[in-house]
This record gives sequence, C-alpha cells and structure tokens, in this order.
Amino acid sequence: MRVAKVVCRELGCGNVVAASTGPLVEDGRGGVTVWRCSGDESTIRECGVGPTDCNGRYSLHVICSESVQLVDGAGFCSGRLEVKSNQSWASVCEADFDQQDAEVVCGELGCGAPAALQGGLYGEGEGQTWDKEFQCKGNESLLLDCDTSDRKNNTCLPGNAVGLTCSEPDDVRLVGGGSRCAGGVEWYYQGEWRTVGAVDRIKEAVAAVVCRQLGCGSTVSVLPGNTTRVFGVECSGSEPSLRECRRINYLLPGFTVICSDLLVQPDIFLTDSMGGVSRGHQGPEVFRGYNFTITCSTQPQYPGGSFLLTFTGSNRTQTQPAVNHSAAFLFPAADDSHQGNYSCVYDNYVFSHNFSSECELLSLTVTASPLPAFIIRHVVVLLILLTAITTFYLYYKMCD
Repeated sequence: MRVAKVVCRELGCGNVVAASTGPLVEDGRGGVTVWRCSGDESTIRECGVGPTDCNGRYSLHVICSESVQLVDGAGFCSGRLEVKSNQSWASVCEADFDQQDAEVVCGELGCGAPAALQGGLYGEGEGQTWDKEFQCKGNESLLLDCDTSDRKNNTCLPGNAVGLTCSEPDDVRLVGGGSRCAGGVEWYYQGEWRTVGAVDRIKEAVAAVVCRQLGCGSTVSVLPGNTTRVFGVECSGSEPSLRECRRINYLLPGFTVICSDLLVQPDIFLTDSMGGVSRGHQGPEVFRGYNFTITCSTQPQYPGGSFLLTFTGSNRTQTQPAVNHSAAFLFPAADDSHQGNYSCVYDNYVFSHNFSSECELLSLTVTASPLPAFIIRHVVVLLILLTAITTFYLYYKMCD
C-alpha cells in the first residue's frame, strides 16, 4: 500500500483505493523490485529500487481514486479533501459539503463510514477552492457522479476547507474467540476471508494494528492459532489499519489476538414493583419511600463473571455474581442518600486474564411522592380491605 500510495501520487491519480498482486500484463517483461518505501516519496525513484527479472513472478496492481484525495492525514482514510479540477487539485469548502457527500467519498476511497467532518481539521490547501456545492444522495460510487449546484457564497473563509476522517475499512476480523475483540486474525482479500500469519517477532506489531483497527483497545496477548489458508503480513505496529502493512507472498503461521476491550458494554436499567418510578426531564425518578431495583445485564458472551454496582454519591459498592448474564440490586426504601449516578462494571476471567467493561452512567433522582398518587395508593388499600371484609361478612351470612 505504501508503494501504491507513491504510484498514485506520482501519476496525479489521487488516493490508493486498493493494491494487490497479480499476473504480469506482459510476459517476459523486465521490471524493478521496490523494497524500501515510506509512502511519503514523490516518485518511485525515491524509494529503494533495483532491477529484477519478472518472468514467472507477480506484479503490483494498483487502483487509485483518480479524482478525489485526502491529504495531510494520518493514514489512507483521513485528511483534507481535495478534488481534481482541470488537472490540478482544489480544496472543498465546508459549506459545500455534508454527511451524504462524505459517505460517497469514504466509499470511493475504500474506507468505512464517515467518522468526523470538520472544516480546517487537516489544514488549508494552498491551491484553488472547488467552486461548486455537492448534492450527493449517498449512494453514488464517485463524488464527481453527484449532482452539483453553484455555490451560495463566493468566498470560502480560512479554516473552512473540509477535513474528513473515515473509519477504517471493515476488512479485518477476529474469529473463534467468542468476541469481536478476540480470536484468529482474518483479512478479507480478493473476495474471500484469509487467515493472517506473521513471524514471531512481528506478531505483537500486527496484533497492535488489528486491535486498533477494530476499535478494541490495546493488545493483551498473542497466542498460536489456525494455520489454514495463511498469508503473511509485516507491520511496524503504528499503522492505522492492516491494509497499510506489507503483504508477504509466502506462508507464515497464524495466530490468535486478545484485545483489551474483549467484553461488550453492559446495560443498566431501573425497575420497581410499586409504581414508584417515573421518567423525569433529567432521567429516571424514584418517589421517596418506594423500593426500586437496579439491574445490570450483558449479552451472552462468556459464562460466569460478576457485576459490581458503583454509586458516585458515596463509597458504597455492591457485588453479585452474574446469573444468566445479569444481576439485580434491590433497594428497599428510597431516600435522598440514594440520589446520584450509578454504574455497572462487568468483570470476567477469560483467556487467563481479568477483563472488565463499564456501562454508561444511570442518573437517578429521588423526589417526594405526589399527593394524588399517595391518596390513590391508600384508597386502593382501603378498597382491598373493604372488599375482604365484605366477602367474609357475606360468607358467614350465607353459612348462618
């Protein structure tokens, strides 16, 4: 991908969309081997190159975006947006670009969904500014396939050049570990999922890239894994995605990666059996004197584990084992000391390591019981008593 990046730049063809190895276009043709390329070079000649006999070998195939590029970003999927206009590159004004336009650009570059869209995020271009407003529907294949209209404003103020960050492509996964953040490494390459392998000294670096690309935190451990249909990669460990690593054309042993964000985020919710919980403007409210229950739960992932319920209003914590992946914490009578923020922390010991995951805060307010509800409650109790007395009276009357 680094070599391909230089090729696209040298040809004035925008960003790399894909790079792969394939048969030579012409048999018996000589060629060069490129062994040292950072991706920042202006031409291939600036990389480490040397002559080679390409007979019977594979050549590098490159697909460039041609008319769209992201520059000055940290990787292939982020940077300042530029569009090719009359053989030169023009920045796009933030006012002329929206989320649907961003979806088209990210798709055109082979990246994931847009993650951030902000003017001036990656600096200002030194050249011209694109003079049209894009009106994409979001399903176009290319940005220049979108409809355009004349700009509403004739000027684009400094700091308003579109900076776009797309998520990394969804072409890497971890399988067989019970979590999207644990398992054997697979890469979607040329239409199929293939097991990824690496030499022992490179595995930690590859694992760091995989965990980063999947949004799974950092690497916890690297274990031997499946070696079926393996092809090799080499990473430095700093790449934002696996496709920016070097692909190797000989087989290497596969491996399993365990990332730190192994457990899914648990859920927290509030229930009661007396009608003492209501939904207020600031979140759930419990009437003073009523009991309530806070339940922590998680998706079925690994057996066992426990839930720790923390309360920010004091140092009180409660712990219960996870039964059917949930735990219920009962509070018999609400008072002002129960008001505050609650959080569930799910802990589990898997893959010989302790993992934990915390839910979003539940903000609980304790309020006075409204008078109508208080009256209704006591009226209901009186009606129940009267019904019982009447029933007993009629029963004994009939027996007499």
